[in-house]
Amino acid sequence: MDTEIRDEDTTKSEQQKNKKTKFSIIAISVAVVVVLTSLQYSKGLFVAATVNGSPISRLAIIETLEKQAGKQALDSMITEKLIKSGTDNISVSQEDIDSEIKKIEQQVVSQGGTMDAALKQQGMTMNQLQEQITMRKKLEKLLADKTQVSDEEVSTYIKDNKVTPSNGQKLEDFKVQVKAQLQQQKFDQAAQQWMSDLRTNARINYYAKY
Repeated sequence: MDTEIRDEDTTKSEQQKNKKTKFSIIAISVAVVVVLTSLQYSKGLFVAATVNGSPISRLAIIETLEKQAGKQALDSMITEKLIKSGTDNISVSQEDIDSEIKKIEQQVVSQGGTMDAALKQQGMTMNQLQEQITMRKKLEKLLADKTQVSDEEVSTYIKDNKVTPSNGQKLEDFKVQVKAQLQQQKFDQAAQQWMSDLRTNARINYYAKY
């Protein structure tokens, strides 16, 4: 009788071991499938392409891009941060931004293009364009007193440079055009000097060398 009980216990124990073994095998199989599936979906996060089975990592691409244009990209991002920090107290209305975007779109359409195509060509999104316009508008307000152009300056420029209206263009429209050109020149000069002063007084620490 004791022998039969021990045999039953042994059989139950073996059955439990078999169940555990089967469960372990299933769990391992599921884990392997999950890992393989994750690797397949995340491959693009680490591997950009393969050539005859040999991978090209995204890290290698980033390193190459840094060598080619790292300094330029870093300087551009530093400039952007400096402009944002230097114009924090200046506000620009959404109406002004939308108005500027509308002008750009009209110009693009007049040249036979579309806004989406123009943005794609420049590698920009609409949000990035709005950010650039916002920064420029803030700078224009900040430097407004240094970009004023008088009627006398316009007349002097026209006289000294011997420029004349194009065929059919009204003189007043021509003067408006010249004034806008002179304002742009003054803005560029003032913005360049402002940025130079801002960089000189800023505390910039470089940890990457390009």
